[in-house]
Amino acid sequence: MAMNRNTKINGLLLLLVAALAVLPLALGLGEGKEEPFTGADAQAEAAITELKPDYEPWFSPLYEPPSGEVESALFALQAALGAGVLAYYFGVRKGRRQGAAAAAAAAADTAAAPPDPAGVPSGTGATGS
Repeated sequence: MAMNRNTKINGLLLLLVAALAVLPLALGLGEGKEEPFTGADAQAEAAITELKPDYEPWFSPLYEPPSGEVESALFALQAALGAGVLAYYFGVRKGRRQGAAAAAAAAADTAAAPPDPAGVPSGTGATGS
């Protein structure tokens, strides 16, 4: 069973993504930290608090989720909605491109076909009787 080039590239990309997910855990990059894989916002907040304990933020969040799990779920929902919008856009774009190519091919077929002896172009479905 021979794999084509796109299948090989997709397989390599999948392995690369899996390695990026597993590598930090396997190398123990988060050991010794209270929350090893926090986001950049939490790390920045910790650094600011350490450097200037009396710092007051300029703004406060409009909505503070009740727990980290709810915050993660909302983030995942936001990512899924964004992926859905992008997939819809690219699907519509590809469909329009394919429709335009099919219309151009159909126009080329009817223009290139010799007319029927009865004067009706071939490929229209009409019979020349």
